[in-house]
Formats: sequence, C-alpha cells, structure tokens
Amino acid sequence: QVHLVASGGGSVQAGGSLRLSCPASGYIYRRDCMGWFRQAPGKEREPVARINSRGGTTGVADSVKGRFTIALDNAKNTLYLQMDSLIPEDTAMYYCALDIYCAGGYDYWGQGTQVTVSS
Repeated sequence: QVHLVASGGGSVQAGGSLRLSCPASGYIYRRDCMGWFRQAPGKEREPVARINSRGGTTGVADSVKGRFTIALDNAKNTLYLQMDSLIPEDTAMYYCALDIYCAGGYDYWGQGTQVTVSS
C-alpha cells in the first residue's frame, strides 16, 4: 500500500519561503513521475510542478516559474517543493501525487498541506 504524506505548509508573509516535503512509503519503483498540485478555495485544483525520477526532467506552471523548484530524493523516496518569493495568490492547499508509470494520470495522492501567504 502506497502512502504519501505531505507536510511543511504554514503561514508566511509575502516574499517568504516554505519547503514542502512528501515522503512515499510502501513503494519502491523508479520509473515513475511525481507532482505537486494546489487548490485554492472556490477554485479548481491545478498542477504546480512535475518531476520524472528517471531523467530528472521537470515541468513547472507558468504562475510559479522562477519561484518554485521541485526536487526528488530517490534515496529517501521523498518529493520536495521549494517555494520562494511567495505571494498571496499562492495561498492554497497543496497536494503531492504519484504517477507510477509516468503515464500522465496520478495513481496515488497525499493529504493536503495548507499554505497561507499574507500581504
């Protein structure tokens, strides 16, 4: 059974930084992709960033490009999201997810961690 546990959220002022973590347990497979999503109140969930554990290729949403960095520590089975220069529009619940075969759909989701950015 795969478990993803997102953590690291909190409340910060605009311009601040946070680092989200998402360790994956009960699973060892290195042909996967992982990603971060977020959902603000009253809005649809949107992709934030995606990483391929084989080639390390990444994708980052335009809205966070240059401010957020996704990384994967394969030895620790842990996904990270470094968030810098945070703005109030980044306020949302953040979720990590696992796409086992990099097929485009996510098979497992972690519980969310709340990020709140005040102006």
